[in-house]
Amino acid sequence: MRSVSYNCGPIESAVCRASHFRPSTPIIVTPITLTHRLVLPADANHHGTLYAGSLLRIALEAAYATASRFIGPEANILLRRVLSLECYRPVPVGTLIEIRGTVLHFTRAYMVTALVGSPLAGQKNAWMDGLMGFVQVDEAGRAAEFPIEAEISPPDSSWESLRGRMQKLLRIRGRNGVD
Repeated sequence: MRSVSYNCGPIESAVCRASHFRPSTPIIVTPITLTHRLVLPADANHHGTLYAGSLLRIALEAAYATASRFIGPEANILLRRVLSLECYRPVPVGTLIEIRGTVLHFTRAYMVTALVGSPLAGQKNAWMDGLMGFVQVDEAGRAAEFPIEAEISPPDSSWESLRGRMQKLLRIRGRNGVD
């Protein structure tokens, strides 16, 4: 016999089970993925700080790792859209950077990962943040549903400002048929 769980809170009762027509979707507190990278001279612009193109590459790698880790071994994802990428402070060559990532939006065929650059030495605020949207694709490269079904919850309240920006951007840009 298959075990079925319901989001009824701590009280498991026949009334609670009977009030649900189908098993609920699991609610997942999304994990945080950490990416570390040393900024090398090859990553620098003519000012000796992180070049915007290198930032985009590093952020995409961090976002991909976050999305892939969330989906698991069946992940076959592609970047669909860079919703937002902001760099707030120059990052000099030789700096070891840390980027935290989590999934903030998840539907059956589209997810948005959020990234935050942990404060640099002597700083209090993030040096960068961003939002990137991914889709799952099948063997032919067409959009497909993700192999998991879940509702998500951010790991903590520090992600709320990015969540607000994401919701605004999703409304403005639309999802172009990707749900």
